[in-house]
Amino acid sequence: MNIPSVSLHGLTKDFAGATVVDHLDLDIASGEFFSLLGPSGCGKTTTLRMIAGFSDPTSGTILVGGEDVTGTPPHLRDVNTVFQSYALFEHLDVRGNVGFGLRRKGIDRRTIDQRVSRMLELVELGDRAKEKPSRLSGGQRQRVALARALINEPKVLLLDEPLAALDLKLRHAMQAELKAIQREVGITFLFVTHDQDEALSMSDRVAIMNNGAIEQCGAPEDVYERPASVFAADFIGTSNLMTGTWSASCVSVAASVSIPVPGHHGPAEGDTVSLTVRPEKIWLSELTPEMFRVPGTIVATSYHGATTQYTVSIAPGLDLTVLEQNLPQMRAEDRWHPGDRVETGWLPEHTVVLR
Repeated sequence: MNIPSVSLHGLTKDFAGATVVDHLDLDIASGEFFSLLGPSGCGKTTTLRMIAGFSDPTSGTILVGGEDVTGTPPHLRDVNTVFQSYALFEHLDVRGNVGFGLRRKGIDRRTIDQRVSRMLELVELGDRAKEKPSRLSGGQRQRVALARALINEPKVLLLDEPLAALDLKLRHAMQAELKAIQREVGITFLFVTHDQDEALSMSDRVAIMNNGAIEQCGAPEDVYERPASVFAADFIGTSNLMTGTWSASCVSVAASVSIPVPGHHGPAEGDTVSLTVRPEKIWLSELTPEMFRVPGTIVATSYHGATTQYTVSIAPGLDLTVLEQNLPQMRAEDRWHPGDRVETGWLPEHTVVLR
């Protein structure tokens, strides 16, 4: 039986009468890259701080490697934390920063030197060992903080929005590096972020948090392709959220638009139902017979290089967002323009009924 790296049972945190984390139950597998994703104030950082031991839960238990650490001081928990600010010691060089934790443990100098050198090679900073943090770029400082946390070989590495201070290009580069390092060392990573692209691109599993609770938890493809709730659909990516009345396996979202949802059971006749379809699942040309189709009018376009985003009106007050790939041979005049009449369509299985 594999013991989870982290287990949370009924974890709750109240602040001044308000519940910030609400009876959270969660298991994170050993060696997993797991992300807590959600907007500011949803409880994700508070959850991380309770796991780290920096904040005491109001109720519930925290297990790390099967051991109850709920009342254990932070320095005695087998976890390390990388913060957004990096919190490097400016008076120490890179080597001194990375080896700081080992020196505090009283490990002999030769072992420290060997482990620091190995860790600096892992984060590709071997040639900057004698530099002070002030002379490093944001990405290099982030890697120093990562190396300092990893060198102690914790069971779990907690990362609190560590890439948030980086510019977009560097952040994307560091996402790939961070995932590669996690695979190399095999340590469980618990990553907190509000950036959906970050969570989807790096994680083995993602938990979407809202109001202190988990709305949905699963593989990135699952939470994106099959959102479980209106919040999950709206928070991750762009969604065409629609609400209508259930009747005979269809949802009537406008007087002239009734969307089929074959094979879906649960709503009763006349129930109000929310559904969504992702913009990239909708076609404006080359529609096939098995697609659901509805006519519309282009009301706005937005060019994004590799793609063009269209806003299509399919009924008064009801617009769809459609995302189309721009083919290499496509010219500006080949794209749709405001005022063009179109027929939109998508496969029935790409309609997702939401909680």
